[in-house]
Amino acid sequence: MRSVILRVGTRYLVGLLLLFSVYMLLRGHNQPGGGFIGGLIGSTGFVLYAIGCGTAEARAALRVMPQSIAMVGLGIALVAGLIAGLFGDAFFTGQWLFLGADKSDPSDKGLPLSTVLVFDIGVYLVVFGAILTLVFAMEEEI
Repeated sequence: MRSVILRVGTRYLVGLLLLFSVYMLLRGHNQPGGGFIGGLIGSTGFVLYAIGCGTAEARAALRVMPQSIAMVGLGIALVAGLIAGLFGDAFFTGQWLFLGADKSDPSDKGLPLSTVLVFDIGVYLVVFGAILTLVFAMEEEI
């Protein structure tokens, strides 16, 4: 028997948890957080949804196989490591790109983008996909 309150509540919680997980992913460079914690928080939303509405509905809401999400994340993390080789640096050396720098102000470097962020996004997707693969498989067995 499925609870109506749990079904309705988890539909709202999934969105909030996904939003919070992206926040944790993006703030992970300079403060506590990052791809691992963000992936755990994001997958928690879909785990709650699977508990409240069933695994079949949770898989339908996800729209993509969780194994595919994990594999794409692994590829993204690998690309982040290989980018350093293009600049002659060691594997996984952080590379930075500054967008929108003001040429007249030497202290303004612009918006910093880094391979560290790309790696964190890959870790986020790997953790998200791996946790959901495990939980969906275990819940389908029950």
